[in-house]
Amino acid sequence: MARAVFDEEVTAAIKVAQEAARTGETATINVEGRERTIRRPFPSPGDWRDVWIYFLMIDRFNNPEAQPKHTWNRRYDFRQGGTFEGVRRRLGYLESLGVGALWISPVFQSPKSDWPWTYPGYGAQDFLHVEPRFGSDGTRETAERELRALVDEAHARGIYVILDIVLNHAGRVFDYVRNGQTTAAFQDEGLLHAPPLATPATVRWMSGFGTPRADWEGDIPPGTQLSDDDAIWPDDLQRKVFFRRRGEKVGDAVSAAGFVPGDFGSMRQLVVEYDAADPSQRPLREQYGKSPVLSVLIRIYQYVIAKYDFDGFRIDTVKYVAPSAVETFGNAMREFALSVGKKNFFTFGEIWDSEETIARFVGRNSPSVEGFGIDAALDFPLFYGLPGAAKGQAGVEKVRDVYARRKEVEQELLSSHGEASRFFVTFLDNHDQHARFFHPNTPRDQVTTGLALLFTLQGIPTLYYGTEQGLTGTVGEDGGPALNSFESVREALWGRGDAFDRAHPLFQTIRALSDLRLAEPALRYGRQYFREVSGDGAGFGHSFGNGVLAFSRILVDREVLVVANTNTVQPFRGAAVLDLDLTQGARRMRIAFSNQFTGAERQVRVITDARFYRDGVEVGRSETAALDISVNPGEVQIWVPA
Repeated sequence: MARAVFDEEVTAAIKVAQEAARTGETATINVEGRERTIRRPFPSPGDWRDVWIYFLMIDRFNNPEAQPKHTWNRRYDFRQGGTFEGVRRRLGYLESLGVGALWISPVFQSPKSDWPWTYPGYGAQDFLHVEPRFGSDGTRETAERELRALVDEAHARGIYVILDIVLNHAGRVFDYVRNGQTTAAFQDEGLLHAPPLATPATVRWMSGFGTPRADWEGDIPPGTQLSDDDAIWPDDLQRKVFFRRRGEKVGDAVSAAGFVPGDFGSMRQLVVEYDAADPSQRPLREQYGKSPVLSVLIRIYQYVIAKYDFDGFRIDTVKYVAPSAVETFGNAMREFALSVGKKNFFTFGEIWDSEETIARFVGRNSPSVEGFGIDAALDFPLFYGLPGAAKGQAGVEKVRDVYARRKEVEQELLSSHGEASRFFVTFLDNHDQHARFFHPNTPRDQVTTGLALLFTLQGIPTLYYGTEQGLTGTVGEDGGPALNSFESVREALWGRGDAFDRAHPLFQTIRALSDLRLAEPALRYGRQYFREVSGDGAGFGHSFGNGVLAFSRILVDREVLVVANTNTVQPFRGAAVLDLDLTQGARRMRIAFSNQFTGAERQVRVITDARFYRDGVEVGRSETAALDISVNPGEVQIWVPA
């Protein structure tokens, strides 16, 4: 799309969305034979903690017209054939599961020359047009229409839609030139993408046939006859200086500049922080402002919100982008969304790193005190410990340590440590791991324990598609697990005969946890306290050595207690501490959820002289409230006031 056309179409789409918000426009959507009326643009949720998120890869979820191109549960590195319409047809299934927000993988067109490998969508060639292969008939027009229909029906069912986007890089839109040849000539030597380079290299833009064109070296002159499949679109990005051109990144450590420079494999890194302040770049600055690359990306994603009515963005590879640029982008999306009636547009980033690194990109800890950056981050610190702890493979103290450290790092961000739940999107697994949380040999109780902890710990829970159907990852040719690539966790869900079984035990478990989280505001907003337990009813300490994890979520005067026994052999019989101040008169608790279906209701006791221990050493005595509990190996219980 040429620049003038881009500007015209973007401006028109934005004006339409803003006018619709101003006039209170509505739309009537047919949902399974019944008409439902929605606001358009669709308003944001009051608080994103009120919903939980279901993440799916479009190519791997569903196609109602065709079976997957390869056996559904075998590792397959190429496109399986999922479509937007396939997702739309299963929105009733997701609504029944309790899904509050649907996060879908990127939708932009990938380089056609690399199509066999680009099914995930994280390397766009055209940032304006939807990938035609996601349409029922393989055309762009159908794909765009079906994407909008998917979003509209999701909204009509009360489900918000989050789009996965990329700021850091485009796809393989050019090749490097080495000694007069492009890197494509070195494929036999494994040099399809360049090694790290000390200085920016010469590049040749790719044609839609996958050929680096010698006559497209450097910038592409305006007016050059290009198809939509050539180089990169919009043509605003067809400038070599807008790309790093330094070859492969070196490791994953954040550099002194505050981000990770370099290409992400064969995906070419944009210079998002590009600064056109120099007087020699005045024409560029007059056209785009001080930050031309960032300005173009902001304009693109404003257009995407206006055209498709998305409710949030998950931002890929955030730590590879300068924090100041991420902050500006987050603020720009927030402002634009407000202009179209979305008062709580949600942005969260993939920051695969420590608490400290995450804090530099999220909220008030982002670079400028004037901005708030992006809203949240995927909770990698919790991911490092929770799956292993839930399976009894790692000490449960790792879970408590995450939140203790978080309070220290985020102290300037949080007014109450209950607020930590706003800034983190939690998960047990996703498309970027080499194994699913539910391995082929994982006991069902360990899976349900992990799910219960995911839905009750602080954060906004995210479920990876297929978990509710017991997907365990692809298998190798020998029938054993294939755990050596990302594709190992990307099964084609719909290829299984009973792929969308609402009676599946895990489906039912997740639905029960979803209902309980909705019924108990403390599980969404509450403060969180890790509780001491006692085997004799008198001496209390954190029973980490025995694999017992106990914590409370408290909101105002309501306390919910969660106890998980991750020990695979030993039951736990004893008591857990509760909040003494909330124990006024008779106080009873009941089990609202157990993965082993043991029900109970008990009186909370007050112990006048309880002994408290840390690392086996008595640290004090005091009055405390306690609840008698009996938890089997592999059992998790959620207690609520009776």
